[in-house]
Amino acid sequence: MKFSIVILAFLFISPIPSLAQEPNPKADGYKGIWFELGQKGEYGDKYSGGLGTYTAKHRPLAIYSPEANKTFFTYGGERNRDRHLLIMASYFDHETGKVPRPTIVYDKQGVNDPHDNASISIDGDGHIWIFVSGRGRSRPGFKFRSREPYSIESFEQVTEEEITYPQPWFVEEKGFLRLFTKYTKGRELYWNISQDGREWTADQKLAGMGGHYQNSEPFKDEKIGTAFNMHPGGNVDKRTNLYYVETPDFGATWRTASGETIETPMVDKHCPVLVRDFQSEGRLVYMKDLRFDSEGYPIILIVTSSHHMPGPKGDPRTWMTAHWKDGGWRFHEITDSTHNYDMGQLWIDEDGTWRIFGPTEPGPQPWGTGGEVALWESNDEGENWKKVHTLTQNSPLNHAYVRRPVNAHPDFHALWADGNSYVHSDSHLYFTNASGETVWRLPYEMEGEIAAPEVVER
Repeated sequence: MKFSIVILAFLFISPIPSLAQEPNPKADGYKGIWFELGQKGEYGDKYSGGLGTYTAKHRPLAIYSPEANKTFFTYGGERNRDRHLLIMASYFDHETGKVPRPTIVYDKQGVNDPHDNASISIDGDGHIWIFVSGRGRSRPGFKFRSREPYSIESFEQVTEEEITYPQPWFVEEKGFLRLFTKYTKGRELYWNISQDGREWTADQKLAGMGGHYQNSEPFKDEKIGTAFNMHPGGNVDKRTNLYYVETPDFGATWRTASGETIETPMVDKHCPVLVRDFQSEGRLVYMKDLRFDSEGYPIILIVTSSHHMPGPKGDPRTWMTAHWKDGGWRFHEITDSTHNYDMGQLWIDEDGTWRIFGPTEPGPQPWGTGGEVALWESNDEGENWKKVHTLTQNSPLNHAYVRRPVNAHPDFHALWADGNSYVHSDSHLYFTNASGETVWRLPYEMEGEIAAPEVVER
């Protein structure tokens, strides 16, 4: 009898689910989150500023969809400098050259920390997935799915779970493989898989050597690789060493760059996936990107340093690539910059040109996170590099965390944010084209429903 009453009650309230399908709220412009960690030294905070496109371990943040002719992206936003984190989704329409008001996918309910930013994915039916990061076991993470294909108007929550630094990769006819972090014994690496995004396998540990930060990336539909560092004793301020591992069969097996199968979880810091023992060199390792050359060999982008705090005692802070070639790892230096968290990424063109967009140049807040964004190129697989030009000049604020869209379109090739690295400020979002010759600023405030980005004068 009670069961019948419950069924009848459900029937009478059936219109309620339609209310949940109403559009998500919109923001009145593109306002990035500003953040400071609070670990201050002689030369300022360990890292701070406009961190709407933070962290390097949230991947990907943007995807170009040829079916929709739009670049969809997510970022950490806020309302009117209130440092109240909003998980945002939007797109750049390549047909019109305009953007809509960004969608608030999730209100982080008072959290001011961009460690809770999201990653984005698009499934085989065109649904937009937003994977919202939690923070250890103190704040949960979430998955959201767009109710309509290629739309950011309305999202449904799919899960609530423990997940940090989500890196979801959708592969046609296989589904999702997600790499992420759990705070089990330090920041340990895990993965799981799903065909539809709703039902997932149990979490499986990939590496636990005290803690890790990783950058993962697929190569076509052939494999997914990840490059990571190691935190001795769980101390992130001592992050060091460089590792690489890949799976050709969606997590069934894992192997080194040379093809040697390895057992997981990896717990020995000198295991076969070790690329270079930077710990013995007294160098810290900051992960930036992972790509593959035309043959599917991994290329890892890192910055090495001698100290975890900002200032000259950490110099040189050296940008470097590690490339698996002819049965071994080749290391090439690119340039030096002024901060461990100067974040850029690596583009590999079809003609074999390697390019880096990143804040390698000193900015208006010396020794602060980020700086002025430059474009670097190499025509010999990273052996030699030249700076093509500086994209931003005489900026009032440091630019930081330059991100590469998946399947990047030439007209929306890199995305980043700016902000004052010393004091709380507004934070704008920017993008550039493939040549780096033009930079656009997304509208900070919008009166209408759509607007054209503003060209930034140099």
